[in-house]
Amino acid sequence: MSSEAGVPGARAPKRARGKQRVAELLQAAAEVFAEKGYEAATMTEIAARAGAPIGSLYQFFPVKDALADSLVQNYVTLLAADLQALEACATRIDTEALVDTLLGLLRAHARERVAALALVEARMDERTRRTTFRHMLRKRIAAILRGRSPTLSAEAARDMAIVLVSLMKAVSALVDEEGLPGRTAGLRDLRAITVQYIEQRLEPESLQP
Repeated sequence: MSSEAGVPGARAPKRARGKQRVAELLQAAAEVFAEKGYEAATMTEIAARAGAPIGSLYQFFPVKDALADSLVQNYVTLLAADLQALEACATRIDTEALVDTLLGLLRAHARERVAALALVEARMDERTRRTTFRHMLRKRIAAILRGRSPTLSAEAARDMAIVLVSLMKAVSALVDEEGLPGRTAGLRDLRAITVQYIEQRLEPESLQP
C-alpha cells in the first residue's frame, strides 16, 4: 500500500530481539505520526522516541513509506481479526450484543487506529481509501449478516452492510466530540436505531436453533 511504486518495503526481523525492536519502532512511529502527521514526522524523531539508533530504524524500514505501510497494514489486520471473531460468534449472541460489538469496532485499538487513519488520509486518494477500509468492512459485515440469517440474499446483505458501516462511522465521530451537549443521548439513539434496523431487516426465525 505504498504511495509510490517501487518504494522499498519493511524487512521482517528473524530473531526475537529484532522482533522486539520492530515492535518498539512501530509503537514510536504510531505516536509520532499521530502527533505530527505523516509529512512532519521524521525518521530521526521516530528513532529517538523508540530509544533506538537511527541505523536500526533504517535496517528494518529503509524509507518512511515502508514504516507507514506497516502501521496501516497492522491496523487492517487487527480490524480483520475482530470481524472474523464476530463472524464466528454472530449466531450465538443477541442483536444488542451484535450491535455493541459492531459500533465498537471503529474505536478499538486506539493507538493503531489513530496513526493508521491519519496515514491513510495523508497518503491515499479517496478511491484507495474506499478499497482499503470500506470495502473490507462492508464485505465482512455482509458475511456476518448472512451467517446470522441464511435466507438473506447477497444483495440485501450488501445493502445492510452499507447502512451499518455508515452508522458505525457516525457513532465513532460522535464519540470524538467530548463535551458536546446531547452527545450521550445521541449515542444512545444511534444504538437504538441500529438495533431496530437489524431486527426489522433480519428474519426473526434466523435466530432460532
